[in-house]
Amino acid sequence: MGVLQRFERRLESLVQGAFTRAFRSEVQPVEIAAAIQRELDNNAQIVSRQRSLVPNTFTVELGPSDHDRLAPYSDTLVQELTDLAKEHADLQHYAFTGPIAISFERHEDLSTGQFRIRSQVRAGVDRADSYAPPQANQSASAGYLVINGTQHPIMAPGLVLGRGSECDIRIDDPGISRRHVEIRVYQHGHDTQLLAVDLGSTNGTVIDGARVPQAPVTEGSTITLGSTVVYVHQGR
Repeated sequence: MGVLQRFERRLESLVQGAFTRAFRSEVQPVEIAAAIQRELDNNAQIVSRQRSLVPNTFTVELGPSDHDRLAPYSDTLVQELTDLAKEHADLQHYAFTGPIAISFERHEDLSTGQFRIRSQVRAGVDRADSYAPPQANQSASAGYLVINGTQHPIMAPGLVLGRGSECDIRIDDPGISRRHVEIRVYQHGHDTQLLAVDLGSTNGTVIDGARVPQAPVTEGSTITLGSTVVYVHQGR
């Protein structure tokens, strides 16, 4: 029995046929499941002989009618789609960089029976316990970084980002080196300046659109490491 067939069997047993009745002439859950499989297959990036990186966040865009019909079953469907994505990834030797997230959005431009899926790779991000604990004096912050929607304060003298466990902020992205880039904090009188310095990474660092060994960063700057974009905000 294939992955999609097992998905249908589990879903039917969980909701006792409710999906079949609700979606008889509209978007079928198995269509969404098949589309997620295609997103994994079409967007797999080979990072080693036995490992391919695939998206781990999926947004399912539905028309008003389908979205409203789906709403009562969304929690169950999200769990089953997540299990399906994991099962398919295991069979194909795909790797996720972070937890799988699946959400549904209502879009007025879609008719009944139509849907779209957006997907992307969002690396898991961990902060070292020793770096900027919650009780830290926030007035000492030189700003903050936003990585995959989460804020991380920048504390003097700076912080190191990379894939290694020794980094202040660890990003589980295979395109990132173990110690990839350092954000250094310099104080000049009442002014605080930030400098992003590549630490000899394999794939380099793109700062505000340019691949450079180092560059000042300020409010609104972006730092790209592998497939992860880091947004810089200066000030509190």
